[in-house]
Amino acid sequence: MNTISNKTYNATSATVDKKWVIIDAEDQPLGRLSSKVATILRGKHKPEFTPHADTGDNVIVINAEKVQLTGKKLTNKKYFKHTGYIGSETFTSALDLQKKDPSSLITIAVKGMLPKNKLSRQIMKNLRVYAGSVHPHTAQQPEILEI
Repeated sequence: MNTISNKTYNATSATVDKKWVIIDAEDQPLGRLSSKVATILRGKHKPEFTPHADTGDNVIVINAEKVQLTGKKLTNKKYFKHTGYIGSETFTSALDLQKKDPSSLITIAVKGMLPKNKLSRQIMKNLRVYAGSVHPHTAQQPEILEI
């Protein structure tokens, strides 16, 4: 009789050790940066990853205004928004969006890489994006992650 137990480990929000991580977006391609951030937010880089639990870390992205878009994406890429009223579609180019709110480019890209459910809305609360290099999270003692 085999006495070894092969139970699957399921992490919960109480058992997960969440760290704080800083990622510098300066001269990083938007898509590659966003996929790394989404992986860290979701917790897929940890051995105790559980799909139905928030096992990821808190991520601080700095220098969002210096993120790179390759090719002609800065002028040709369009972001769609609809208010719900008839004929109220608006299209914004990546250049206009970067001038207006540089952090929204990264936020929209990361949100699109997460699953579309309640858990992703909870995970997005762990993302903080700042246009410059200054952030108010020094008390959490974040560690710098090189990408």
